[in-house]
Amino acid sequence: MSTRRRRPVAHVEDEHPDERWMASYMDMVTVLMCMFIVLFAMSTVDEQKFEMLRESLATGFGNEDIEKMDVAVGNASVAEIIAAENAELSDIQKAMAEVDRLIELREQMRAALDAQNLSHLIDFNIDERGLTVGMIGSETFFEPNLARLSDQAVQVLNAIAPALAVSAREISVEGHADPRGVNVNFETDWELSGGRATAVLRYVVESGGVTPALISAVGFGSSRPSTLLTSTGDSAANRRVDLVVMSDQPENIRALIPTVIESQ
Repeated sequence: MSTRRRRPVAHVEDEHPDERWMASYMDMVTVLMCMFIVLFAMSTVDEQKFEMLRESLATGFGNEDIEKMDVAVGNASVAEIIAAENAELSDIQKAMAEVDRLIELREQMRAALDAQNLSHLIDFNIDERGLTVGMIGSETFFEPNLARLSDQAVQVLNAIAPALAVSAREISVEGHADPRGVNVNFETDWELSGGRATAVLRYVVESGGVTPALISAVGFGSSRPSTLLTSTGDSAANRRVDLVVMSDQPENIRALIPTVIESQ
């Protein structure tokens, strides 16, 4: 009788794959659940409890005693800081735009003067007030000791008046005199400078189309010299009439115009 040899039965091990990923997955689910709970809680925040939390955090981070701090003012939030920076940037942009408009107006007048070879008679300047068109050296534009416009003055005003009229801006015509000058037909420098400013005003209104409601004239006499009177040329520079095309921007925007000019 033969004995059959039994085949060894292979030991089948239970399959247990690595399940460590489940721990990470459960942690993530827990975090997500906590996040949604926090979001829900924030959407229904209790103002009183929020103030208590804010005060506690402020004290914990070393801020001044919350009881002594003005809660209405407090420290500026990130949103407030960003808003302030955006407002400042906006002001600079407005000042830059205003400078561009004044430069465009200056170039229009300069082109008209160049066409008649008169540019050398006018001095342009842009500052916080606006665009100043300087008629420097009164002998060029007025007869000696008189407020009557010379032929060159008429030519200059004819060239720049169209641009002044179209700009629709307020214009201040300002007369100045040399303190060392001798008045023959006027009692003081006030009358002389005021008379010359008025003569310019009348011409650009009556012949240049400038709106009367937008222009005014003033005589400063010799009270506002542009130079220190160190030479004969300086004295001539103080005998002038300025047409100041006023900026129509708020004061805080106008104050930035010199900074914009310097950066160009």
